[in-house]
Parts: sequence; C-alpha cells; structure tokens
Amino acid sequence: MSRLHTYATTTTWTGNQGTGTSGYRDYARSHTLTADGREAILASSDPAFRGDATRWNPELLLVGSLSECHMLSYLHLCAVAGIVVTEYVDHAGGTMAETAGGGHFTEVVLRPRVTVESPDMVEAATRLHADAHTACFIASSVNFPVRHEPHVTAPHANG
Repeated sequence: MSRLHTYATTTTWTGNQGTGTSGYRDYARSHTLTADGREAILASSDPAFRGDATRWNPELLLVGSLSECHMLSYLHLCAVAGIVVTEYVDHAGGTMAETAGGGHFTEVVLRPRVTVESPDMVEAATRLHADAHTACFIASSVNFPVRHEPHVTAPHANG
C-alpha cells in the first residue's frame, strides 16, 4: 500500500523595483520561499541570470535537496545496521547545461565525508551509500545521474 505525502510552499516575488517586468533589466529576481512554521528562505536566480549572489537559487536548492535526502537516508540505514556515525559532511556539486530556451542538470555528485565510531564499521558504512541512494526520495525523482564519492573513516583503535 502506498501512502501519499503532500508538501506546500509559497514563493513570493519581491523584485518589483517600481516598474514591474517592463524590461529584462528592470526587475530583480529576488523572492522568498516559505512554508508554514518555517523561516523564509531568501532566494533569487543564479547570478548568471541576473540574480543576487547572496541568496539561494533553485539550482543550489536542488543540489542541497539531493545532498540532504541522501544524508538522511544514510543515517537511518546506519542506525538500523548498528553503525554509529559521529560526523557527516557532504560537499556536493551539480552541473547544469544551458540550452537554447532552457537547460537541464547533467549530473550531481555527492561527496560525503563520514566518520564512524570504529574501524570495523568502515566497510559496511561505505557500502550503505548505495542503499541510501536507492532509498532517497529526491534522487528517485530526478532524471539525471546522482553519483556518490563517499569517504568513510574511523579513529584509530589506539588513539
């Protein structure tokens, strides 16, 4: 039996500089992304598309969503398998190809750096990245490759 989950957000454009979209250069791409009970995300377009470099853009949010989803799936699988993760940092990156009239992502690479409690957990912890990829709702929803370059370490037994 499948269950449906729904998610609601509100995107509000805040970039009207007095003349609306009267010209391509006459408006800012600034907007806020909100959801009930959460702080607003200040967003814009990528600076390559006249956006504000100090704000989140949809491309960064997509890469971040893939990274977060993988991490959450991975931590769950580790907990179930008895693998104690003590640190997790992912330096993810995505590549987007701009095409005539649009564009698309060609890939996202996740580079999680994981520390586990003991050296005997490293091998299993490394293998669980493949299972986490399969379990990730967001990775299952995109039409481009999401690759993983995990690095799992543990403190040495005597120090």
